[in-house]
Amino acid sequence: MFAVNNSLIRFWEKEFSIIKPKKNKKGNRYFTPKDIDNFKIIFHLVKERGYTLDGAKKKLRENKEDTVKNVEIVSQLQGIRAQLVAIREIL
Repeated sequence: MFAVNNSLIRFWEKEFSIIKPKKNKKGNRYFTPKDIDNFKIIFHLVKERGYTLDGAKKKLRENKEDTVKNVEIVSQLQGIRAQLVAIREIL
């Protein structure tokens, strides 16, 4: 989904307290939709915006609502761009 290694997902799980997957007896992780949304926010901050892990943690502590809104807006704009590119290809 994020095109990153599993080890990075596990690392982010340790680093960010907002990610709390359920684990079964074998240790397999089951991520909730809320965990996935939190991963999207972290991915946006770290990989797309270039924040350090400490910077991303600070941003989430101070301004989580604004960050969530920004991630949603970026996602919508990417969808619109994909549609426009598809229309351009048709023309």
